[in-house]
Amino acid sequence: MREHSLTPVPGSTEGVAAQQFWDELRRTTQARIGLGRTGDALPTSEVLALRAAHASARDAVHSPLDISGFATRVATVGLGSPVHVPSRAADRSEYLRRPDLGRLPAESAALAAVPRSGADIGFVLSDGLSPRALTDHGVPMLAALIEALEDRYSLAPPVIATQARVALGDHIGAALGVSTVLVLIGERPGLSVADSLGIYLTHLPRPGRSDSERNCISNIHPPDGLGYARAAQVAAGLIEGARRLGRSGVDVKDTSGNNALTSVDPELPRAV
Repeated sequence: MREHSLTPVPGSTEGVAAQQFWDELRRTTQARIGLGRTGDALPTSEVLALRAAHASARDAVHSPLDISGFATRVATVGLGSPVHVPSRAADRSEYLRRPDLGRLPAESAALAAVPRSGADIGFVLSDGLSPRALTDHGVPMLAALIEALEDRYSLAPPVIATQARVALGDHIGAALGVSTVLVLIGERPGLSVADSLGIYLTHLPRPGRSDSERNCISNIHPPDGLGYARAAQVAAGLIEGARRLGRSGVDVKDTSGNNALTSVDPELPRAV
């Protein structure tokens, strides 16, 4: 069947201008915009691309983390060999059906393996809803965090958590005895991004902390999303604010970009 477009005719002056407009706009976003149409439907190529993106998102959710291989890579950042803490969810299927089980450690013995360091900062590397995101971005993100924080704070050995929700980090942070825990976790995949990583910061972690007592840095997936160095810079600013206030959450704001925003040209008159 021939494809007939109701949009401007390709090759015409109007069609070329429209194509240039959408091509330029698509460079600024991963959203599906300006896809065109064939009759009353999307072009076949766009339908196939959408199905491929959906399959990629499903694979990102269901593919398990290679714990051994990932642990070997984590050990190369220089904080020691990570221990593994599974959640109470027995497998991926139960993890997706029972979010509550992903917030709890499998058993007391799992936390017994966590070394109590008493350090300032602890790191929990969690598979979350996208083990692929942790595989792709977890190690370089951890390395960037270490570089941003090691001169100011003591750092605990990292912990790998599987079938994990964010709140499992509260149990692990308390077992580590750290002042602040950073949970690096795979975010829910979408049809534009299947490998996005998030960082959740909780000051004085303990079981029972609420989501309002955390700070989140999301959409980490360079080159299209937030970069590692910038995410580490934001995390450092949030840690500083949390330690100053004695708590994390809604009262702590990202001030990492304040210097650029508040700098004043000395030649300009100041408001009185």
